[in-house]
Amino acid sequence: MSTAGPRLSLLDLATVGRDQPIGEALEVSTTLAQKADSLGTFERLWFAEHHNMPSIASAATAVLLAHVAARTERLRVGSGGVMLPNHSPLVIAEQFGTLAELHPGRIDLGLGRAPGSDQVTTRALRVDPRASERFPDDVLELQGYLSDESLVPTIQAIPGRGTKVPLYILGSSLFGAQLAAALGLPYAFASHFAPDALQQAVEVYRRDFRPSVQLTEPYVIAAVNVVVADEQEHAEAMAASVLRSRVRSLASRVPAYAGRLDDAAVDGLMDSPVAAQARHMMTYSAVGDLTTVRDYLGRFAEHARADEVMVTNAATALDDRLRALELLASSD
Repeated sequence: MSTAGPRLSLLDLATVGRDQPIGEALEVSTTLAQKADSLGTFERLWFAEHHNMPSIASAATAVLLAHVAARTERLRVGSGGVMLPNHSPLVIAEQFGTLAELHPGRIDLGLGRAPGSDQVTTRALRVDPRASERFPDDVLELQGYLSDESLVPTIQAIPGRGTKVPLYILGSSLFGAQLAAALGLPYAFASHFAPDALQQAVEVYRRDFRPSVQLTEPYVIAAVNVVVADEQEHAEAMAASVLRSRVRSLASRVPAYAGRLDDAAVDGLMDSPVAAQARHMMTYSAVGDLTTVRDYLGRFAEHARADEVMVTNAATALDDRLRALELLASSD
């Protein structure tokens, strides 16, 4: 990208394709991370915590981060994010403190308030349904464990203490924006799948931001889907395939469609409310050749008032995703 463009980073959904072994999907994520690392353009690479989703392999987020960090050299790696209500703040401090000791200066800890799963899965995780109500206090407790002084008398995170792993608040609503502003933390908006409140949330965050030890000025990361190729037509064909995959994924959660989502069934869903929902979720998507995508990302950064744009490399084939990284990293 041109030096005049927005800072770029990556969100890898650790996608598992149809009939693809999970180990192979994780190896693909590792290969992509190594490619991004070698290009030297991208600020960071994040993975997100999701549970009970056959198409996403990043449930054990800290474990995957350890694997990727050990196989890269420059790239910051982190969570986009850890769903803190699912965990003890002390355990997360120990996990990410360990990562920070192994890979100094390269670990990010993005935090979300949602469970990252459905209600049945939440029960299987042994999570109190009211845990999300404690999120602001849990963030502060976690921050204390990673600082030089714990907020909990006699309890220290070892590893963790003194690592000062930077925290990021993730969100798709005003709640996260308000919390990030109050705590003086960077704010990352999940506009790649939840577009509606992007501008309002960023406005609230920037207006109400209070400087902190970690951050003196507001810092916004906004996420966007990207399908980029050498030829516009190829990118558009890949984007159509990505949309079908999203429709299939959404429909798989509806009992009426379970077990019959072959290609013919997906064909029949492309004019359904499920497909309309998928299209809306992908409102912010850059599709096309390098010039088209570069221009879109510049406009999107201005629209979102974002300091950094985090892209999902949404194509499915490994060769296409590797080429997308090369194109995104290329200069004018």
